[in-house]
Amino acid sequence: MAQSATLKAEARTKLGSRACRALRANGMIPANLQPADGKEHLDLAINEHEFLAARRNHVHLYDIEIGGQSESVVVRELEWDVFGDSIIHVEFKRVQRGVETETEVELAFVGMPKGVVNHTMQHISIFSLPSMIPDAIEVNVEGLGEGTHILAKDLKLPEGVRLAVEPDAEVAVIAGVREEATTEEGEEGEEGEGSSVEA
Repeated sequence: MAQSATLKAEARTKLGSRACRALRANGMIPANLQPADGKEHLDLAINEHEFLAARRNHVHLYDIEIGGQSESVVVRELEWDVFGDSIIHVEFKRVQRGVETETEVELAFVGMPKGVVNHTMQHISIFSLPSMIPDAIEVNVEGLGEGTHILAKDLKLPEGVRLAVEPDAEVAVIAGVREEATTEEGEEGEEGEGSSVEA
């Protein structure tokens, strides 16, 4: 996994949906940078190809170059189009290299439980160094029976990662499987339909 990637950004002077559509048509993604430590909010645009290439390489820490300066950032939030196919906006959060930061990562449920997984969380907040943010945290539900509660403290966290939520926060619960009852009336109805087809 690449530790970081550099993104060249341009300041956005024109805001609004029309200006954003024009940027996207030119292969750019509208973005902003949250204020922090006395630094102001910035509206910017990044190259779509560069950003997507970094994401495919599982990069979480970025150095944004803008106006002759560089800012270390992580993604705070992605906004997708209505079909979930394209990223239409990125919100970045300023961070310091070598200093722990809080971020949200996806939960990846793996395995076959003896019931249905009811998700209480789809993402979980963690603390880690920006360069060590995982792509996802795995939740193993293999063989878990009905009524099993999975708590945050049950998660196996990667090295260098710790919870930013209460240990007893519920992640998921295994519910029972409801079998569809087959009524005699339903069976008779099916037989009747079969008879009419044969006639």
